[in-house]
Amino acid sequence: MHFLYLHEKKLATALHIEISHFFVLTLTIYENSAKKMKIAYCIPGLHNPSGMERVLTLKANYLSAQGVDVHIILTDGKGKKRAFPLDERITVHQLDIDFEEPYRYTFIKRTLLYYRKMNQLEHRLNECLNQIKPDITVSLLRRDINVMHKMTDGSIKIGEIHFDRLHYRQFHSPRWLPSCLHTAIERRWMQSLIRKLQKLSAFVVLTHEDAQNWPELNNITVIPNPTSFFPEKTSTCTNKQAIAAGRYTSQKGFDRLIAAWKQVATKHPDWILTIYGDGALREQLSAQISKSGLQNCCHLKHSVKDISTKLQESSIFILSSRYEGLPMILLEAMACGLPAVAFTCPCGPRDIISNSKDGILANDGNIDELANGINQLIENEELRQAMGKQARTRAEQFSIERIGIMWLDLFKNCIDKHTKQPDNE
Repeated sequence: MHFLYLHEKKLATALHIEISHFFVLTLTIYENSAKKMKIAYCIPGLHNPSGMERVLTLKANYLSAQGVDVHIILTDGKGKKRAFPLDERITVHQLDIDFEEPYRYTFIKRTLLYYRKMNQLEHRLNECLNQIKPDITVSLLRRDINVMHKMTDGSIKIGEIHFDRLHYRQFHSPRWLPSCLHTAIERRWMQSLIRKLQKLSAFVVLTHEDAQNWPELNNITVIPNPTSFFPEKTSTCTNKQAIAAGRYTSQKGFDRLIAAWKQVATKHPDWILTIYGDGALREQLSAQISKSGLQNCCHLKHSVKDISTKLQESSIFILSSRYEGLPMILLEAMACGLPAVAFTCPCGPRDIISNSKDGILANDGNIDELANGINQLIENEELRQAMGKQARTRAEQFSIERIGIMWLDLFKNCIDKHTKQPDNE
């Protein structure tokens, strides 16, 4: 809801009511209009404990609580337990296509089977949408975006992306494929996507930074992900403990963090860095820690369900990613009152952190700057605590209530625009 963010304070002052009362009044108005909406989301599955599934569940639960009739359409994961609790009022539809199956075979057979399954997706999704008859269908830009323009249900079509453009739709070709052919396929793949996105009523990206990466589109809206929790308890920022979390993959850049921590440990050997996660690079990262002589002050831990407790016990959060869509863990850390030191990777940190106010930004890949930022917070407890309080305040802007209203505003505007079109009169 754009006017809420841009003019909330001005309107509230004019009406002589508190901001909080104005927010509640606005929310009530949208709750009433939301009861008329029927929204269908398309996503591969809800069984993976990943960011996209968590964010969709959070938004769907919020919308359902506001009276929206929410439907979620799946292609995979039949019979598998959902990773996150889902409101019982939400209807889940399983198309049972299983796009994981083709990856069990060789390249040629995999390709043939994939196209057969895409044909199944087109027909089953169209049948499902015609049964639901939603006002709006939202694609999370997985395989369904390739057939969305062929649907005949008449709903408004919206796309939302949980990655940045530079790291979306990367084509993983077999090793024997020439690099020039790989590049040609990847370029054609993106051109095809752009044509489909241009047909959508709206295309939602997570950051203003990424919005600049789509110059071909004039239907872009920026709506960030909401933070998944906002605990009452926050960190005191007094423990000599730094924290990072994420999958042990190249994307998260923990190898860069360990390199920076080697510099930090030289000055502050009494501080501990704990990294929570799981993944294929665990052994490699462990070997790097040992080689760097950091066994006593840098620890790899398995992922935990209650990451908020670990954040509250820490005093500094560090984001060393090579790229992100919008890092949920960064928002969660700030919600726990932690100042963050982060690389300016694409995309997210620059949209979230106000440098030197609620965190510290280091130029992407600059290990020395990352280490210097960590040292600055370690050496100044007053600054650390002040930034932690500002981080908590900043995280409030990403609450599900505020982000949910932005989505309701977009849905309402799309419906209003659709009903005013001459063909619909």
